[in-house]
Amino acid sequence: MPTALAGRSRTRVLSLSRALDLRGTLVVKGLKGPSLRAGSDGLWRATRTGSGPATVRLRIESRKLIADAWGDGAGLALEQVPEWVGEHDDPAALIPVHPAVERAARLGRGLRLPTVGGLVEVLIPTILAQKVTGIEAGRSYQQLAGRYGEPAPGPTTLGLPPDPARLAELNYYDFHPLGVERRRAEIIIRVCRDADRIGTVSKGGLAGVYEYLHRIPGIGPWTSASALAVVRGDPDAVPVGDFHLPNTVAWALAGEPRGTDGRMLELLAPYEGQRGRVVRLLERYAGRAPAYGPRLAPRDIRDH
Repeated sequence: MPTALAGRSRTRVLSLSRALDLRGTLVVKGLKGPSLRAGSDGLWRATRTGSGPATVRLRIESRKLIADAWGDGAGLALEQVPEWVGEHDDPAALIPVHPAVERAARLGRGLRLPTVGGLVEVLIPTILAQKVTGIEAGRSYQQLAGRYGEPAPGPTTLGLPPDPARLAELNYYDFHPLGVERRRAEIIIRVCRDADRIGTVSKGGLAGVYEYLHRIPGIGPWTSASALAVVRGDPDAVPVGDFHLPNTVAWALAGEPRGTDGRMLELLAPYEGQRGRVVRLLERYAGRAPAYGPRLAPRDIRDH
């Protein structure tokens, strides 16, 4: 049931100077889940801010972005809306040198790189997605949020992301009923116990954020790049170690049905500084490589 239906909403209106694809920009890994919904009535996102929880509805009307917000964190969330929708992103920085990239950039002219903040909030589902299928990761995150989150404010059925303070108090075996083995559980607990420091570091220089994250056991290039592409809008973030991405890039840029991380980076080299943007565009508009051979299968983690 919707919560806080009687609560007053606050509204902010932004004039759009260029195209904006709300779904393409915000319905992405790290944000998908019970705290995000895109429908005919707009795109809804529930989040935790420094002022408290907030629910924001975004919709576009007559070249204007209308943001309605509820909850104690409504004011702060509305301040962040321009960053959420990539108002300061610069898609023109990408100079296509391959027909597939040129086509994807043309089709995705409204796709922007968001800067949503809340690094720990995004790290939690990203860690859950390490070395498992998307279905497994989504199911585990849905259950985690249902157990350790709470209803979001406003006229919505969304739930807030799990509270890092609550997760920090758990033991690894508390994650087993959610389909999460000890390794990923301990990474999440470790991150949540360091949440304040991570939040402070996340506001600094991008290189320093990567460096800090890579000092945390269990967080490597795939996790950091996946998270910072969304949290900081890093246009060069390439999640090395992804199961599908090397094949997608190799197929789109070289017609090769299978690729490696090394081959992917070689093909992306002409786009240094914008490699993450190219990856986003190719994933969305270039199509996947032919599917054959073994697939990543769900695992039984009950003995782990």
